[in-house]
Amino acid sequence: MTAFPSEVASWTAAQIYSGLREKQISAAEIATAALAFAQAENPKTNAYLEFCGERAMATARTVDQQLAAGKDPGPLAGVPVAIKDVIMTRGVRSSCGSRLLERFVPPYDATAVERLERAGALLLGKTNCDEFAMGSSNENSAFGPVRNPHDPERVPGGSSGGSAACVAQGTAVVSLGSDTGGSIRQPASFCGVVGVTPTYGRVSRYGLAAFASSLDHIGPFGRSVHDAALVLQAIAGRDEHDATSSAAPVPDYLAALGRDVKGKRIGLPKEYFEGLPTETGDLIARGVETLKKLGCEVREISLPNTEYAVPCYYVIATAEASSNLARYDGVRYTIRARDANTLAAMYRATRGQGFGDECKRRIMLGTYVLSHGYYDAYYVKAQRVRSLIARDFAQAFENVDAIVAPVSPSPAFKLGEKTGDPMEMYLSDIYTITGDLAGVPCMSVPCGNTPAGLPVGMQIFTRHFDEAGMLELAAAFERAGVSG
Repeated sequence: MTAFPSEVASWTAAQIYSGLREKQISAAEIATAALAFAQAENPKTNAYLEFCGERAMATARTVDQQLAAGKDPGPLAGVPVAIKDVIMTRGVRSSCGSRLLERFVPPYDATAVERLERAGALLLGKTNCDEFAMGSSNENSAFGPVRNPHDPERVPGGSSGGSAACVAQGTAVVSLGSDTGGSIRQPASFCGVVGVTPTYGRVSRYGLAAFASSLDHIGPFGRSVHDAALVLQAIAGRDEHDATSSAAPVPDYLAALGRDVKGKRIGLPKEYFEGLPTETGDLIARGVETLKKLGCEVREISLPNTEYAVPCYYVIATAEASSNLARYDGVRYTIRARDANTLAAMYRATRGQGFGDECKRRIMLGTYVLSHGYYDAYYVKAQRVRSLIARDFAQAFENVDAIVAPVSPSPAFKLGEKTGDPMEMYLSDIYTITGDLAGVPCMSVPCGNTPAGLPVGMQIFTRHFDEAGMLELAAAFERAGVSG
């Protein structure tokens, strides 16, 4: 019998599963070691904002009791998990990376969190993120930036940078992030881990602080496709608390991971490869060659409305953000400005002091495009363009089984490199926002490192609710060894 590994950073969900059942280690021992390691390592990355040791230990004791009684504690029993700070956790501070909510403790759990703990997962803590999930570098957090574990002078990506960094660092086995325009896939690419954005509606958004409600997703990070699929299996499915969650049956994702992908038709959208820098392009090209060796049929396709994706996204996302963030006014659960003598002054002072620059920028843009005289010219037109982008994907999937593309034009950039140019920062998501606009499942799987040792991810899209096919392809690619 192989001994349970002593290195916390190397643990996988499968090792924990067998270790618990073979009585090599207890869930309480896992929780103790994982918490100690995460707390010791966190100063290097600032990935965690809050730890919840008592909650993790309580779940661990329950798992050990169930095992002792011969009961099944769940598929994620004993697996240390971290949760992005925009996802609500009962009794644990959920600040959304903002000063406005730095003292907010939710009275309820998000459905995804509830389902993870029901599956036996140990909730270690809440991860740092761009304020209200608005950003591409994790430099917009009110509590300091997250640093990339591969190079602390570089960003981990955003807005789910903390959730990606803690998995890459090994301080959590898996984590949850949220994706509105690429906020799972881009950090996964920058940090060299697997990141999955499910079909819109596949995972309940109940308990997710809303940024752009028609674009927001919750999804998992893992160091392997297997671990990410295991988390998705646990959190997917209809939720009566979320009217936008889908009742579509959830297939067995793990069963799909070992299947042969020979004969799969792969589309390469020409718009994503035009002008792609060599540093990233060479690695994606190598990845495509691997897919060919696996027996996939590769062909060029076109998604002609891709060029309109960035303006379309930033009109829709900022409009919805302006509406959603109106609730943070100092009256209810936020901090409240002390130097105001009237209600209107209190609103202005609270929001002025509480929101960071990026949130203010997006609120102003969104308010403008929703204002009288501009609604039809901007917001309605953007929704029409969104329909065209979704149609591009639907038509492409009539001829291919999956679409493969880069995740980002470049690997992780340096801290401070793009903070002075919002447009340059926004273009970091140029290859990811189309998937959110179309609502299709998409993911990033590692496809190698640059000569400087920086990870690069390859993006996979599939048709609505075909996460199984997407994970199947990613697992075959991972087995081929390119990600190593």
